[in-house]
Amino acid sequence: MMSLYSMFSAIELGLIYSLMVLGLFVSYRVLNIPDLTVDGSFTLGAAVAVVFTLNGHPVLGMFLAAAAGGVAGLTTAFLQTKMKIQPILAGIITMTGLYSINLMVMDNKANLPITSEQSLYTAFGSLVGKDVQGVLLSGIIAAAVAVFLIIFFNTPVGLTIRATGDNEEMVRSSSIDAHVTKSIGLALSNACVALSGAMIAQYNCYAEVRMGIGMVVIGLASLIIGEIAVDLLVKNKSILTSAIAAIVGSVLYRLIIAQALEMNFSASGLKLITAIIVALAMSYPAIKEMIELSKVRKAGKQNVGD
Repeated sequence: MMSLYSMFSAIELGLIYSLMVLGLFVSYRVLNIPDLTVDGSFTLGAAVAVVFTLNGHPVLGMFLAAAAGGVAGLTTAFLQTKMKIQPILAGIITMTGLYSINLMVMDNKANLPITSEQSLYTAFGSLVGKDVQGVLLSGIIAAAVAVFLIIFFNTPVGLTIRATGDNEEMVRSSSIDAHVTKSIGLALSNACVALSGAMIAQYNCYAEVRMGIGMVVIGLASLIIGEIAVDLLVKNKSILTSAIAAIVGSVLYRLIIAQALEMNFSASGLKLITAIIVALAMSYPAIKEMIELSKVRKAGKQNVGD
């Protein structure tokens, strides 16, 4: 069984990473764009947050981290819409360029630490207590971002972005600039991802230039797990249920990883576990269809026998 400490830590991390999963939900589900900028914008958010924290402005650093992520998203959108580069390649180009930019932000240091006293979590803990500081602060920010996305995607601009992901040709025929809606969506997506990176930097008290590697896979695994979990309970999909799925999936994924570590899986084996989780999660619709088809065939054979 998982220890209480491991479970509590997994929930904390799940809530922080849920911001990144919410960002992936915007790009992959709302816009239907496979955006690989995430690995770079996650680190960018962490780097900006740590630099401003070291200069005595941790709260400002969080807002600027999200803004920097938004700019990264706009860059990818520009490459896609104006330069006519394929979405996956555009994300790879931006992600590659961000590696050097992240190093520049961190003064060409691969690792940039802050003290625990400088962390937002410590400051927040002095108000609410150290025992709940992680879960409470992470939960508040995750809930705030989720509520913002729910409200935003029900505004005229948000509905237009959703329509662009559903049917871009229809949007263009309505004299709406799909390039603008894509740009807004990708900027919003990467702002959420960068904010998640900033929160992780505050939580771990450091930024590392390679900390964003593999975030796309982790985020997709979390998103799919959450969608499956929520789909079992709620059949009508909406922005509200999708936001809940992103948060629930992120927490469940971290609990699965924590349980794997409790079972003495090596840290090097976590990538394999993640790949298996993603493969199983993405195969869920096919597996579900096979099970339903098998039930229909059994029912048909029983009817024939009767």
